[in-house]
Amino acid sequence: MAVKTANFNMRMEEQKKADAEALYRTLGMTLPQAVNIFISQSLLVGGIPFDVRLPRFNLETEMAMKEAEDIASGKVKTKSYHSAGELFAELDAE
Repeated sequence: MAVKTANFNMRMEEQKKADAEALYRTLGMTLPQAVNIFISQSLLVGGIPFDVRLPRFNLETEMAMKEAEDIASGKVKTKSYHSAGELFAELDAE
């Protein structure tokens, strides 16, 4: 006896869909097959089959991210270089 199927439609960003299709193609499956695997795993484990939470970073990483945000926003002034050679020349001179 054949299993009955049902249609499932969803909307997503066009680029995200194309990226997902390319990824799953390299894994030998289609996007609908990948979605079916996700749903099957969800049913098997009784929820989303992976952790869903905000990322946590160690203090050093959080401080580096904060520093990068401050630099990008202009809160912290930094020296800029016109080339990697200019940067390395200055580092060698130290």
